[in-house]
Amino acid sequence: MRSVTGRLMLLDTASLYFRAYFGVPDTVRAPDGTPVNAVRGLLDFIDRLVQDHQPDHLVACMDADWRPHWRVELIPSYKAHRVAEEHELGPDVEEVPDTLSPQVPVIEEVLDAIGIARVGVAEYEADDVIGTYAARAKGPVDIVTGDRDLYQLVDDARGVRVLYPVKGVGTLQITDEAALRAKYGVDGRGYADLALLRGDPSDGLPGVPGIGEKTAAKLLAEFGDLAGILAAVDDRKAKLTPAQRKRLTEARPYLAVAPKVVRVADDVPLPDVDTTLPSTPRDPAAVEELAVRWGLGGSLRRLLTTLAR
Repeated sequence: MRSVTGRLMLLDTASLYFRAYFGVPDTVRAPDGTPVNAVRGLLDFIDRLVQDHQPDHLVACMDADWRPHWRVELIPSYKAHRVAEEHELGPDVEEVPDTLSPQVPVIEEVLDAIGIARVGVAEYEADDVIGTYAARAKGPVDIVTGDRDLYQLVDDARGVRVLYPVKGVGTLQITDEAALRAKYGVDGRGYADLALLRGDPSDGLPGVPGIGEKTAAKLLAEFGDLAGILAAVDDRKAKLTPAQRKRLTEARPYLAVAPKVVRVADDVPLPDVDTTLPSTPRDPAAVEELAVRWGLGGSLRRLLTTLAR
């Protein structure tokens, strides 16, 4: 990975094109009638992000494997309800709306033609790519995602924050440690422990039965982290209710493996790519061909104009 010293923006690309798909009418179509609402919505989103936040580097982080086998081995229910097809020799196929799937390769082609770095790593999710870039960055980092799991990366001391879309793509909630403490009672480091204790049905994480978000936050405030909570379970003098002690004891097998599943990896073998935000398209001819073929018109022109400034 090349050294990144300026402001780095990391896109949780799938999270953003899903939002674009549901936020832009599917009446937005290519000349041949193919819906391109996710493509155009994502391009408009990137244009707005670059205008508003002026990154020096930009990486569209991709899910090379949205449900890595090593996570499923630890917690078999991990994202199981979102599987459309299982594959023994490769990534499972995620259930995706019929008119979104064909747009993903178009998004990839357009980003490549523009010259926006697009990075996915085999056997890892986009979250892990984001976590590794954030860990190695030497300057401030803006993570753009609609997935609260990435709150665990928020770190004021290192200038890492999350830009979370609240309404469409126009309104972003800037999440720093103060915002996390105000809403959840934890900082970025504590968010992963909070998440694994309370569970997350959308990811197939069971959590600890009877330990909701508020109780998890109180336990973390009292005992510091998951290790401190588990030490308290073994300490009869620790301030745990009998029910909490019982639930946490019964959940020990889950709690032994959940941290590796929930915590974002920070040691992904990233490829050596140029993450510098381009001022001119990498392949102008390809950009023009894609613009005409898919009817990307104003969305693509606006982004290219913004990049040229």
